[in-house]
Amino acid sequence: MSVLLRRVLARVLLFAAALAALVSLAAPAAAHGFQSVVYADLAGDGPGVVRAQLQLEYDLLVVSAADAERDDPLYQDGTAAFDDGDADAQAAALVAHRNTVAAYVGERFRVAGAGEPCAPTMADNVTMTWQDGAPYAVVTVDYACGPTENGHEVTAGLFADDEGFVKDTKTILTYALDLHEGSTVLDAEHPAFTTAQTPLERFWEFFRLGAEHLLTGIDHILFLLALIVGSRRLREVVIAATTFTVAHSVTFILAATGVVAAPPEVVEPTIALSIAVVGAWYLWRLWRGGRVDQDLSHAHGFLRLDRAGWLRVGVVFLFGLVHGLGFASALGIDEPWSWTLLWSLLVFNVGIEAVQIGIIVVVFPLLVLLRRRAPRIGMWASALLAVAVTLAGLVWFVQRVLGIE
Repeated sequence: MSVLLRRVLARVLLFAAALAALVSLAAPAAAHGFQSVVYADLAGDGPGVVRAQLQLEYDLLVVSAADAERDDPLYQDGTAAFDDGDADAQAAALVAHRNTVAAYVGERFRVAGAGEPCAPTMADNVTMTWQDGAPYAVVTVDYACGPTENGHEVTAGLFADDEGFVKDTKTILTYALDLHEGSTVLDAEHPAFTTAQTPLERFWEFFRLGAEHLLTGIDHILFLLALIVGSRRLREVVIAATTFTVAHSVTFILAATGVVAAPPEVVEPTIALSIAVVGAWYLWRLWRGGRVDQDLSHAHGFLRLDRAGWLRVGVVFLFGLVHGLGFASALGIDEPWSWTLLWSLLVFNVGIEAVQIGIIVVVFPLLVLLRRRAPRIGMWASALLAVAVTLAGLVWFVQRVLGIE
């Protein structure tokens, strides 16, 4: 390797260290943290009655319903039961303060028919379950509605941002109501849903959710950028991106349907490590050979790669499997398999892939053009991006292993 190239890499390292520090500080250490997921299952239960079975994160329900007032009986009993980890005591605390819980849930999760609000009545019994590594309370609420011919409208606002405990709560809503059945996702930007919604509108909800997740998930974007910057030819980035897509699609669907599971304490650090490894791969090739943008004279045909290229594809596939678990965790679904669920998952995945393809279409041609028109500047830009991605991945890896938010 030439002395000039070593000096370039040394300078790039200094610039990128500062850039990576800014990136890691600007984005949360756990891209899928600080959120909660509400599970809502709606069905008709006789004339004029809509029954909602809600699964709510227990500790959030306690502090939100009690308005975090430490002298509130629900807060005292509920937090004590949470600290003890006793599921029976947790359910008993919610039942004992049923009126407080019912008032909060009825205000924040509303059902309306023909434009008129339905009157909520919370059932006496509360059970406990386990979702996303946390205790969840299963609460049943019956909504008495008047006659309606145009379906029901559901508005979800549980654990809102203004409460200050979590951000961007998503409500996974499944329904069998008004001769319609399906699923959708509600959040702060799209809090309402009507059973008169068309299939195209339901498609758009999950497509938008998948697209937004990749756009707001800085760790997945950096992984994709690492794949792009480390690719010499179009075939390399296409093969790597396709491999990543296939791998994360498999584990995403298996995890979301409850077939496989992995703790976030393992998944999130591994995702961060994958970013560092794929970014460092380009730097290692640059350090060893110095010419990473040349064609492979012996590689003919779209799928022909050298040995190092296929090794990189294998590494991308393994890390793609882990990223799929991260996507499933972000969506927050862990339900038994059904055709409705599979359709929703596939649409969510299509949203992810649409953004991924868009990033490749924009970034890769620009990088190739820069490498050909101004090779030295292209090398600087590629190396700078690779070092920044690598350092950001390492910082996140340490933060996630140590549990630093």
